[in-house]
Amino acid sequence: MLYTRYERFWHWSQALLIFTLFFTGLGLHGTHDLIDFRTAVEIHTYAAIALIVLWIFTTFWNFTTGQWHQYLFKEGVLKVIRFYAYGILVGEPHPYRKGLQRKQNALQSLTYMGFMIFIGPALWASGIVYLFYDLWSGYSWSGNGLFLIAFLHTAAAFLMRIFVIIHIYMTTTGKTPTHYIKTMISGYDSIELTEAEVAYIEETHAVSMKD
Repeated sequence: MLYTRYERFWHWSQALLIFTLFFTGLGLHGTHDLIDFRTAVEIHTYAAIALIVLWIFTTFWNFTTGQWHQYLFKEGVLKVIRFYAYGILVGEPHPYRKGLQRKQNALQSLTYMGFMIFIGPALWASGIVYLFYDLWSGYSWSGNGLFLIAFLHTAAAFLMRIFVIIHIYMTTTGKTPTHYIKTMISGYDSIELTEAEVAYIEETHAVSMKD
């Protein structure tokens, strides 16, 4: 079992909240009129709060379990980029071998780190400032400030959209188009274990395995 219950819960609940936020955000911008403005504001606000709480708990979980190591920079980014740009089209093997402590390749680690350091904080920070506009609306610079915050929030939202689109595309690059999706539902994936990893698992039963 490569992905724990919490990792799967975090992944799918985050996905649901992100789609909810983007859908209601488009409604707030007038892109669609499938829900009224007041309802869109309420859903958008509550979904944003839920996502921030989820990120806080997940950050705590990553540090207490040591999973934050998965997001550290790894060598071989250019090899992985070349694989997805060319190698995958001609049947080359993936240059990165997934392992029990190496769930993400170099490009994934770099992308997720950028997501957590730049896109995520830009979204919730600008959103919180936007939400409490009434507290600073009386200042002379509030008009320009509101425009800047709205622009930053929208720009970060579209960066999030790009991230999600690429992420969805990458889920189709496994052994089958649905391989990675099934993995994130069940938690299980086929990987090669070192002798030390097998011995550790057999002794501690820390990770569930299937033959």
